[in-house]
Amino acid sequence: MARKDDLGRHGENLAADYLIAQGMRLLERNWRCSIGEIDLVMADGREIVFAEVKTRSSTRYGHPFEAITETKLARLRHLAVSWCIEHETRAPIRIDVVGVIVPRAGETTIEHLRNVF
Repeated sequence: MARKDDLGRHGENLAADYLIAQGMRLLERNWRCSIGEIDLVMADGREIVFAEVKTRSSTRYGHPFEAITETKLARLRHLAVSWCIEHETRAPIRIDVVGVIVPRAGETTIEHLRNVF
């Protein structure tokens, strides 16, 4: 389990760096409430972006994006609303997914799906 947790944290760090390099600003990491957690909360211009990060060491058991189910998307929408209420913002929102593949050998791949909401 520790290896999986380390891989997930590493993927979130890589995703945050990638999104910052794309011009976004990091607002929060691992924001939690009673219904779950948002990996990254970013600002992209006027929009608030709620980014779910999925990290894998390979695609042997599927691409990271395959872990985003309708149930997960519904939870992300609820989490985004909860964050906006807590932070008293009415800014436009967007839900993005970042897939990170960190193989044991070879180059890391980062893919970004915008506006999966």
